[in-house]
This record gives sequence, structure tokens and C-alpha cells, in this order.
Amino acid sequence: MKKNLKKRILIGCGSCIAVALLAAWYVHSHPRVFNESFWEHAHCIGQATTPLAIYASEHGGRFPAHTNGYGDALLLLEPGVDAALTGPGYDTRAFERARQTGGHLAERDCGRVYVQGLSETNDQAIAILFDKMPTPGGDHCHGLARFVQPLAREFLTIGGWHETVRESDWPAFARRQIELLVAAGLTRGQAERFYAEAPTR
Repeated sequence: MKKNLKKRILIGCGSCIAVALLAAWYVHSHPRVFNESFWEHAHCIGQATTPLAIYASEHGGRFPAHTNGYGDALLLLEPGVDAALTGPGYDTRAFERARQTGGHLAERDCGRVYVQGLSETNDQAIAILFDKMPTPGGDHCHGLARFVQPLAREFLTIGGWHETVRESDWPAFARRQIELLVAAGLTRGQAERFYAEAPTR
């Protein structure tokens, strides 16, 4: 009797350890599901609307731009908006370092692509900021819902609308946006480069 009980306890303990290891592996191998957006809305893209509009109103309708790339252009906005600029899978550390040292913010360290070279007079449907990395349901999707939602990206338009696009629809969305950017005066190469970026995380 004691032998059977001991055996059951050992089997139970072994099963618990196996489940814990399997769960740890699953979490580690699915960073798009289990990132900082799993528990909370960590990167509210809508919060970038007002700082962009304020900057434009103070600079003749032009949104931030910098010759060293869009990372440095984003540093021209107020520090309080950094979380909205990072995007899923990224954090504000690169922004904080660049602000503290007065250094360069590389585009690869930005979790969202910022389309610089635009103004308030351009087509209001142009996406000026968008996620580099798709996540389940987008950054507004949290908790268990992330297990069943399709991959999606969030974007913010010049007009201040923030929406979500499924990753399956992203290629068509990107093609339309490239055409809008070309119509706005960007070269096709410039426009395509924004949509060719891949996440580094």
C-alpha cells in the first residue's frame, strides 16, 4: 500500500514537473503571444496622435523629420509618448538611452515604423506610424483572447485614426499605402523601404 502511494506521488510530481517545463517552453517559444501586451495595453498607438499634431502645428504643418532616420525624428516628440512609439515586442529603453545621452536612435530599435517626410496636408488615410511586428489580435488584444486571434498590426493615420489590420491583409494594405506615399511626393524607393522593414526581436 505504502509502495503504491509512494509510486503515485512520484508519478504526480514527475507529471507536474513535465507540465511546468512544457508550459515554460511554450511561453518562451511564442513571444508574439506572451509579450508585454499579454496583460495590458502596453503600446497605445493612439497616444501618439496629439504629440504629432502639436509638433506639426508648431512647425508649419510638417511632422517630425530627421536626416539620420526616423528614429531620431521620433526623438523630437515629447518623452512621455515613447511607449506609444515602441510597439509590441519592444520597450522604451532605446528611447531612454538616446534621450539621456543625446545619441542616435537606430530605426532597428523602434518597434513601430514612422513614415517621415509628411505633413498635415497629405492624404488623411496615410499610415504615419505602424507596428513592425504582428501580434495576435494586435496590441489592444490581451489575455486568453491572444490564443485564438489572428496575427495583426496596428497603425495610425495622419487623420488620427488608429486601426488594426490582419497580417493576412497586410501585403494588400502595404501596396495601397505605398501608392498613397508616392502620390504624396515620396519616391517609390522611399515608400517601399518603410514597408520592407522586418522586426529585430
